[in-house]
Amino acid sequence: MTYLLDAFSFLIDLLFDAVATLFVLRLLAEACRVDFNNPLSQFVYRYTNPVLAPIRKLLPNWRRINLAALLVAWLLMLIKRGLQFALLGIAPGIGGLLLLSLADLIDFVLVFYLVLIFVWSLMSLFQTDRQHPVLRLIGSLVNPLLRPLRGKLVVGMLDFSPWVVMIALVLARILLVAPLANLGTTMALGG
Repeated sequence: MTYLLDAFSFLIDLLFDAVATLFVLRLLAEACRVDFNNPLSQFVYRYTNPVLAPIRKLLPNWRRINLAALLVAWLLMLIKRGLQFALLGIAPGIGGLLLLSLADLIDFVLVFYLVLIFVWSLMSLFQTDRQHPVLRLIGSLVNPLLRPLRGKLVVGMLDFSPWVVMIALVLARILLVAPLANLGTTMALGG
Protein backbone atom coordinates (compact mmCIF):
# COMPACT_ATOMS: atom_id res chain seq x y z
CA MET A 1 0.00 0.00 0.00
CA THR A 2 2.88 2.41 0.70
CA TYR A 3 4.02 2.08 -2.92
CA LEU A 4 0.65 3.32 -4.08
CA LEU A 5 0.80 6.23 -1.62
CA ASP A 6 4.31 7.06 -2.84
CA ALA A 7 3.06 7.05 -6.42
CA PHE A 8 0.14 9.35 -5.57
CA SER A 9 2.44 11.64 -3.59
CA PHE A 10 4.83 11.81 -6.55
CA LEU A 11 2.00 12.69 -8.94
CA ILE A 12 0.73 15.39 -6.56
CA ASP A 13 4.26 16.81 -6.34
CA LEU A 14 4.65 16.76 -10.09
CA LEU A 15 1.31 18.41 -10.82
CA PHE A 16 1.52 21.16 -8.21
CA ASP A 17 5.21 21.89 -8.87
CA ALA A 18 4.54 22.23 -12.61
CA VAL A 19 1.78 24.76 -12.00
CA ALA A 20 3.82 26.54 -9.31
CA THR A 21 6.68 26.86 -11.80
CA LEU A 22 4.50 29.06 -14.01
CA PHE A 23 3.63 31.40 -11.15
CA VAL A 24 7.17 31.50 -9.78
CA LEU A 25 8.41 32.27 -13.30
CA ARG A 26 5.88 35.09 -13.52
CA LEU A 27 6.97 36.43 -10.14
CA LEU A 28 10.68 36.28 -10.99
CA ALA A 29 10.20 37.58 -14.54
CA GLU A 30 8.48 40.71 -13.27
CA ALA A 31 11.01 41.18 -10.45
CA CYS A 32 13.97 40.81 -12.85
CA ARG A 33 12.30 42.84 -15.63
CA VAL A 34 12.53 40.10 -18.21
CA ASP A 35 11.87 41.13 -21.81
CA PHE A 36 8.12 40.82 -22.37
CA ASN A 37 8.63 40.27 -26.11
CA ASN A 38 10.32 36.96 -25.39
CA PRO A 39 7.92 34.17 -26.49
CA LEU A 40 8.44 32.35 -23.19
CA SER A 41 7.51 35.48 -21.23
CA GLN A 42 4.35 35.80 -23.29
CA PHE A 43 3.54 32.11 -22.69
CA VAL A 44 3.89 32.54 -18.92
CA TYR A 45 1.85 35.75 -18.99
CA ARG A 46 -0.91 34.19 -21.10
CA TYR A 47 -1.39 31.22 -18.80
CA THR A 48 -1.03 32.98 -15.46
CA ASN A 49 -2.94 36.18 -16.16
CA PRO A 50 -6.48 34.70 -15.98
CA VAL A 51 -5.75 33.61 -12.41
CA LEU A 52 -3.74 36.65 -11.35
CA ALA A 53 -5.82 39.47 -12.89
CA PRO A 54 -8.71 39.26 -10.38
CA ILE A 55 -6.33 38.82 -7.44
CA ARG A 56 -4.21 41.80 -8.50
CA LYS A 57 -7.25 44.05 -8.11
CA LEU A 58 -7.22 43.21 -4.40
CA LEU A 59 -3.49 42.66 -3.99
CA PRO A 60 -1.48 45.02 -6.21
CA ASN A 61 2.24 44.74 -6.86
CA TRP A 62 4.64 45.98 -4.23
CA ARG A 63 7.53 47.62 -6.06
CA ARG A 64 8.46 44.96 -8.63
CA ILE A 65 7.09 42.06 -6.59
CA ASN A 66 3.91 40.50 -7.96
CA LEU A 67 2.18 39.71 -4.67
CA ALA A 68 -0.67 37.90 -6.43
CA ALA A 69 1.76 35.45 -8.08
CA LEU A 70 3.52 34.98 -4.75
CA LEU A 71 0.21 34.28 -3.03
CA VAL A 72 -0.90 31.78 -5.68
CA ALA A 73 2.46 29.96 -5.57
CA TRP A 74 2.24 29.75 -1.78
CA LEU A 75 -1.38 28.52 -1.94
CA LEU A 76 -0.32 25.82 -4.40
CA MET A 77 2.33 24.65 -1.93
CA LEU A 78 -0.26 24.76 0.87
CA ILE A 79 -2.75 22.65 -1.07
CA LYS A 80 0.00 20.22 -2.10
CA ARG A 81 1.07 19.73 1.54
CA GLY A 82 -2.54 19.38 2.65
CA LEU A 83 -3.17 16.67 0.07
CA GLN A 84 0.00 14.83 1.08
CA PHE A 85 -1.06 14.86 4.72
CA ALA A 86 -4.55 13.69 3.67
CA LEU A 87 -3.00 10.76 1.79
CA LEU A 88 -1.33 9.71 5.03
CA GLY A 89 -4.55 10.17 6.97
CA ILE A 90 -3.09 12.94 9.13
CA ALA A 91 -4.94 16.09 10.12
CA PRO A 92 -2.12 18.64 10.46
CA GLY A 93 -2.16 21.71 12.67
CA ILE A 94 -2.99 24.74 10.53
CA GLY A 95 -0.10 26.87 11.80
CA GLY A 96 2.38 24.12 11.02
CA LEU A 97 0.84 23.59 7.61
CA LEU A 98 1.12 27.31 6.80
CA LEU A 99 4.76 27.41 7.91
CA LEU A 100 5.60 24.17 6.12
CA SER A 101 4.12 25.47 2.86
CA LEU A 102 6.14 28.69 3.24
CA ALA A 103 9.30 26.60 3.69
CA ASP A 104 8.30 24.59 0.61
CA LEU A 105 7.90 27.76 -1.46
CA ILE A 106 11.25 29.19 -0.37
CA ASP A 107 12.91 25.84 -1.08
CA PHE A 108 11.20 25.67 -4.48
CA VAL A 109 12.55 29.10 -5.45
CA LEU A 110 16.06 28.25 -4.22
CA VAL A 111 16.14 24.95 -6.13
CA PHE A 112 14.66 26.72 -9.16
CA TYR A 113 17.55 29.19 -9.10
CA LEU A 114 20.08 26.40 -8.57
CA VAL A 115 18.83 24.69 -11.72
CA LEU A 116 18.74 27.95 -13.69
CA ILE A 117 22.30 28.89 -12.75
CA PHE A 118 23.55 25.38 -13.51
CA VAL A 119 21.88 25.36 -16.93
CA TRP A 120 23.11 28.91 -17.67
CA SER A 121 26.68 27.95 -16.68
CA LEU A 122 26.55 24.78 -18.73
CA MET A 123 25.20 26.57 -21.79
CA SER A 124 27.90 29.24 -21.53
CA LEU A 125 30.50 26.53 -22.16
CA PHE A 126 29.06 25.70 -25.56
CA GLN A 127 28.64 27.67 -28.75
CA THR A 128 24.97 28.54 -28.49
CA ASP A 129 22.79 31.23 -29.98
CA ARG A 130 22.66 33.91 -27.24
CA GLN A 131 19.45 35.27 -28.76
CA HIS A 132 17.55 32.02 -28.22
CA PRO A 133 14.42 32.79 -26.12
CA VAL A 134 15.31 30.21 -23.43
CA LEU A 135 18.83 31.56 -22.97
CA ARG A 136 17.62 35.16 -22.91
CA LEU A 137 15.04 34.29 -20.25
CA ILE A 138 17.51 32.34 -18.11
CA GLY A 139 20.13 35.05 -18.49
CA SER A 140 17.67 37.74 -17.39
CA LEU A 141 16.68 35.69 -14.35
CA VAL A 142 20.18 34.81 -13.15
CA ASN A 143 21.83 38.17 -13.89
CA PRO A 144 20.61 39.89 -10.67
CA LEU A 145 22.22 37.13 -8.57
CA LEU A 146 25.46 36.93 -10.54
CA ARG A 147 26.00 40.64 -11.27
CA PRO A 148 27.51 41.59 -7.85
CA LEU A 149 30.22 38.90 -8.21
CA ARG A 150 30.75 38.91 -11.95
CA GLY A 151 34.37 39.53 -12.88
CA LYS A 152 35.58 39.42 -9.27
CA LEU A 153 36.14 35.68 -9.07
CA VAL A 154 37.88 35.05 -12.38
CA VAL A 155 40.81 32.64 -12.50
CA GLY A 156 42.33 32.34 -15.95
CA MET A 157 39.34 32.29 -18.24
CA LEU A 158 36.94 30.77 -15.70
CA ASP A 159 34.46 32.84 -13.75
CA PHE A 160 33.62 31.16 -10.44
CA SER A 161 30.78 33.54 -9.52
CA PRO A 162 28.07 30.98 -10.47
CA TRP A 163 29.70 28.46 -8.14
CA VAL A 164 29.74 30.92 -5.24
CA VAL A 165 26.09 31.83 -5.80
CA MET A 166 25.12 28.15 -6.02
CA ILE A 167 26.96 27.45 -2.74
CA ALA A 168 25.11 30.38 -1.13
CA LEU A 169 21.78 28.98 -2.37
CA VAL A 170 22.57 25.53 -0.97
CA LEU A 171 23.58 27.10 2.36
CA ALA A 172 20.27 29.01 2.41
CA ARG A 173 18.45 25.70 1.95
CA ILE A 174 20.39 24.19 4.84
CA LEU A 175 20.33 27.14 7.23
CA LEU A 176 16.94 28.70 6.43
CA VAL A 177 14.62 26.19 4.79
CA ALA A 178 15.52 23.08 6.80
CA PRO A 179 14.86 24.70 10.21
CA LEU A 180 11.62 26.25 8.91
CA ALA A 181 10.50 22.88 7.53
CA ASN A 182 11.40 21.10 10.78
CA LEU A 183 9.49 23.66 12.85
CA GLY A 184 6.54 23.48 10.47
CA THR A 185 6.49 19.69 10.57
CA THR A 186 6.65 19.70 14.38
CA MET A 187 3.81 22.21 14.58
CA ALA A 188 1.76 20.39 11.93
CA LEU A 189 2.05 17.07 13.74
CA GLY A 190 1.28 18.66 17.08
CA GLY A 191 4.68 17.95 18.61
